Amino acid sequence: MTKYVLNSGGLRKQPKLKQKFHQEIIKGIDGNPKFLLCNFAQGREYWEVKFPGYTDSINNDMPAGVHPTFTLAMPESFADQCLAADIIYFHGGDDYLVQFWMKQFDLKELFKDKVIATNSATSNMLATHYWTGDWRRCDDGLGVLPIKFFAHYQSEYGDDDTRGPIDWKKAYDELTNYGDKTLPIHALKEGEFVVIEQNYIL
Repeated sequence: MTKYVLNSGGLRKQPKLKQKFHQEIIKGIDGNPKFLLCNFAQGREYWEVKFPGYTDSINNDMPAGVHPTFTLAMPESFADQCLAADIIYFHGGDDYLVQFWMKQFDLKELFKDKVIATNSATSNMLATHYWTGDWRRCDDGLGVLPIKFFAHYQSEYGDDDTRGPIDWKKAYDELTNYGDKTLPIHALKEGEFVVIEQNYIL
């Protein structure tokens, strides 16, 4: 069973939901969970820089007695790192950058029987279709999950953009009518997350 926990983003502004998200990720894992932190949605120069802050953020939300270990993901060893991890945790960033790195892998094979946690752009990556606030349009994810995803829904995201605030209703309608119209839409406000569990026969 692979468990996907997709977050909408904006976790820093939602500390209670951040804690709930992090505690959902470790449910059912015996012992001290092994996290693989993947920063592929960000520029290469930030991976090591942000790693300590990310580990602190997760550690601060752990229940008493839970002591995770953390490894920083690297593309050249990513497949082996996934095998050793309990949780593969993707931080947010750029929609297209994370897909550049991840499209080379057989994700369903790598993710089998793991917990996959994502945030904003990396939640978009797992979806079949999504609406992106950065580009303000619909686009295609890697199709790991048969869903449509809408991150940062009805938030202040984009309010300071020179293009003006996002028209959330218009954007939602665009996603509704984009691509496979039979797919469910997960339009989540910041800090909210959805849990999807799948069995794979590979």
